[in-house]
Amino acid sequence: MGLIHPDFLLTTATARRLYHRFAAGQPILDYHCHLPPKDVAENRRFRNLFEIWLEGDHYKWRAMRANGVDERFCTGDATPFEKFLAYARTVPYTLRNPLYHWTHLELQRYFGIDELLDESSAPRIWERAGELLAGELTAHGILRKFKVRAVCTTDDPTDDLAYHKAIAESSLETRVFPTFRPDKALAVHLPEVFNPWLDKLAAAANVDVAHLADLLVALRRRHDFFHQMGCRLSDHGLNHCYAADCTEAEAKAIFDKVRGGTAATPAEQERFASYLMLFFGRLDADKGWTKQLHLGARRGNNTRMLRLLGPDTGFDSIGDWPQADALATYMDRLEQDDALPKMVLYNLNPADNYVLATMAGNFQDGKIAGKIQFGSGWWFLDQKEAMEWQMNALSNAGLFSRFIGMLTDSRSFMSYPRHEYFRRVLCNLIGRDIENGEIPDADELVGPMIENICFGNARDFLGLELGESAAGSR
Repeated sequence: MGLIHPDFLLTTATARRLYHRFAAGQPILDYHCHLPPKDVAENRRFRNLFEIWLEGDHYKWRAMRANGVDERFCTGDATPFEKFLAYARTVPYTLRNPLYHWTHLELQRYFGIDELLDESSAPRIWERAGELLAGELTAHGILRKFKVRAVCTTDDPTDDLAYHKAIAESSLETRVFPTFRPDKALAVHLPEVFNPWLDKLAAAANVDVAHLADLLVALRRRHDFFHQMGCRLSDHGLNHCYAADCTEAEAKAIFDKVRGGTAATPAEQERFASYLMLFFGRLDADKGWTKQLHLGARRGNNTRMLRLLGPDTGFDSIGDWPQADALATYMDRLEQDDALPKMVLYNLNPADNYVLATMAGNFQDGKIAGKIQFGSGWWFLDQKEAMEWQMNALSNAGLFSRFIGMLTDSRSFMSYPRHEYFRRVLCNLIGRDIENGEIPDADELVGPMIENICFGNARDFLGLELGESAAGSR
C-alpha cells in the first residue's frame, strides 16, 4: 500500500466510516485564497509541473533553502525542470514536514501518481504530469475536478475586478468572488507606498483624494462596487489588531502629514489604522459582510532577501505580539455602536489559540449562529497537529458544530487537496472521540456536523450567491 491510500490519516474504523460516508463527497467552498483571477478568467493552461506547482510557492522555497539549495533554483534563473529537480532532491528530507504529505497527496489526486518523489523518480513524474496538464487540467478543469463551488480571491480596493466580471460572464460553474483587502490604506508610515496607492484609489473611485474625508468617500465607493460584484467578505493582514484612541481631527492631521510626503510615526500609524479599522468595520456591518482578521505574522524578517526578492518569498514567521487587549477593545467599540460585523479570527501563534477562541465567545449575539468564528489553522498552522490544536481549542471554548471549516489560503491551483487533508484530520479526531466513548456513536448526530463543517456552515454563514447547484448541496 502506498503512502496515499483510501484510509490515509484515518487511524480507526470509525474515522474511516465517517470520512468516506460524510466528508469525502462534500463540495469545496474556498472562501479565502490568493489565486490570480486572471488565471481563472483566461482558463490558464499550465505547461509543466513548475508552473502549476513551484511558481510562487514559498513553502517549497523555504524547504529548499533549508536543504542547501541555491536561490537560483528557487526564485532565480534556473530552467523550470532544474527547479523541479532541485525540489525533488529536497522532498526526501521533508519527512515529518507537512510538505511531504501535501506533495504526494497532490501528485496522486491531480495526476494519479503513487510513486514517491525523489531525484530518481523526478523525470518520470515530470513527463507524466506534463502529459496530463496538456489535457483537461486547465484552471477551469481543476475547479471542476475538485467540485469547487466557490472561490473568494484577495483583492485591493483599487482593482477594477475586470477578471471577476469576465469569469461571471463565462460558462464556468464555479463562482469566483472578490474579497476587499485594504491593507495599504493603513500604510501611513510608508508614504512611498501610501501616496501612489491613494492616487490609484482616487482614479478607481473617481474622486480627488486630497483630504481624509475624500479617502473615506473613495473607500466607501469601492466597497459599494465590490458588493455589486458579489463580494461579501473583507480581509486584513495585521500583526495585531489596532485599537488606539484617535479622534477625527487627529486622523485628519496624520493624513495631511503623510499626503505631504512625511512618514507617520509608529504611534501615529497605530492611531490612524485604529481609526480606519473602525470605519471598515462599520462598512462591513452595514452590508452584512464577514470581516476576516489574519493576526500574528511577522513578515519580511530577512532584510537582505526582502530587498532582493520582495515580500511573500518565504522569509516570514510567527510573531509574538499580545493580542487580547487590542482585539477586545476593537470588537467592543464596534459592538457598542451595534456595528460589529460577522468575523473570522485567524491566529498564527498557537500560544494564542485559547485567547482567540474565548474572545469569539464574548461577542456572539444570539441572532447569528457562530457570528464570531475562530478560523481554521492558518499558514504555519495549516498542518495536522495544528489543525487539531485549533479544533480542540474551538471545541472546548465554543461550538465546534458551527465551525465554517477549511480554506486553502493559497496562490496555487494545486492546493485543493488541503481540504481533503483537513477533512481526514477532522474525521480522525471525531472518530477517536467516538471510539474512546467521549461522544455518541450516532451517525445521525455526528454525520450532519461533519458535512456542515466541510461545506454547509460556510455556505450558510457567508451569504455568497452560489447558484442552485451549490445552494442545494446538503
